[in-house]
Amino acid sequence: MKLNKKNMVVISFMLFSLFFGAGNLIFPPFLGQNAGEHTFTAMAGFLLTAVVLPVLGVIVVARFDGLDKLSGKAGKRFAFIFTVLIYLSIGPGLGIPRAASVPFEMAVSPYLPNDANRTLWMVLYSALFFLVALWLCLNPGKLVQRIGRVLTPSLLILLVLLFISFMTKGNVNVAPALDSYQSSAFLKGFTEGYNTMDTIAALNFGLVISTTLVSFGLNEKKDRITHTVYAGIFAGSILAIVYIMLSYMGMCSSGVYAVQENGAWTLRCIVQQVFGDGGAVLLAAIFTLACLTTCVGLINSISQFFSILFKKVSYKVWVIAIVCFSFLVCNLGLNVILSISVPVLNIVYPVSIVLILLGLTDTLWVDHSYVYPFTVLGTAVFSVLHTLDTLGITFGVFSDALKMIPLYSSGFGWVIVASGMMLVSILVDKMKNIHASETQNA
Repeated sequence: MKLNKKNMVVISFMLFSLFFGAGNLIFPPFLGQNAGEHTFTAMAGFLLTAVVLPVLGVIVVARFDGLDKLSGKAGKRFAFIFTVLIYLSIGPGLGIPRAASVPFEMAVSPYLPNDANRTLWMVLYSALFFLVALWLCLNPGKLVQRIGRVLTPSLLILLVLLFISFMTKGNVNVAPALDSYQSSAFLKGFTEGYNTMDTIAALNFGLVISTTLVSFGLNEKKDRITHTVYAGIFAGSILAIVYIMLSYMGMCSSGVYAVQENGAWTLRCIVQQVFGDGGAVLLAAIFTLACLTTCVGLINSISQFFSILFKKVSYKVWVIAIVCFSFLVCNLGLNVILSISVPVLNIVYPVSIVLILLGLTDTLWVDHSYVYPFTVLGTAVFSVLHTLDTLGITFGVFSDALKMIPLYSSGFGWVIVASGMMLVSILVDKMKNIHASETQNA
């Protein structure tokens, strides 16, 4: 069975909107402003972790019928801990609160009177934001229509309007790249892609898209995977185009404005330059639409997951609980949320990448039962230790030994560890098979 083009576009738009939220708006222009003349090199790395890996993640999870089944290849206990950690980090712990705080910091706070109580305004704005999200999530059957047919097309029109206006009216002055982008722009862009949280979000959204396709009558798994690939490629292409537009505007403005504390302020400066004070309305609409769609998708999918995991608590109760908790966290402020998210993402992202790559090549490991647990758990342990080291928590000689691993200083030592653990697992499997053969022949 095949979906018609109209429904395929709607589902692709829905997938795009699930991905495109707070981080997707603020990090590309910030990258462009910091990378300056090296923006395109940095963007190439950024697109790998912010587009290619998320699309592959959606496909892999659809293939395995859920993140819990994919991560279960590394062990049941690990699967439970990792899956819950993923859902909490992209949900009420980080992702959802960030989706509410970014539009306020970007499009509301700068335009409030100097004597305004910003804490009170944040509470009021986030309360309204989460009430709308709650209303949308309590009617999950209508999400595809509301997001795919209305909200996403509106968002894309506004983004294209902003880019075209910048191309015709914006000031252009490309500055030299900052130090962090001078020597390794590609690797820096690669790690900056972590901040979008899309690769770990993909481990969640894969099942959402698969379930949506079932509602369209695609009951055969083969058909669902095929259409998931189509939706992923289409949504990923739109994501890449939007990222390039945003980073290009940041690059062109790198010599116009001083580097700001986050990408929200970078984009605000660009809109102010092109549209003046009236641009606040456009900016508010762009940020609110982008963040609302992602927020709704996260609340919906996470509530479904926990309602299945803990069957005594209904979907609606989980929706209300997640909304209330996210409301409290988001009022900590954007910079606090971003500072918390970085170490969490540095732990979770490498493990997510390894799981996706192993899932894509799953047929190669049918006869190697130790590949998943050795490779995934080795990567997880290293990522935790590396993140603790960056936070100033070391373990003496052991930490010194870890620093001798190639690519450690650039944050990619996990690649070496994962590769080494994979080789070890294959050797262990071979030795086990040899021992079993000798025992049988004895």
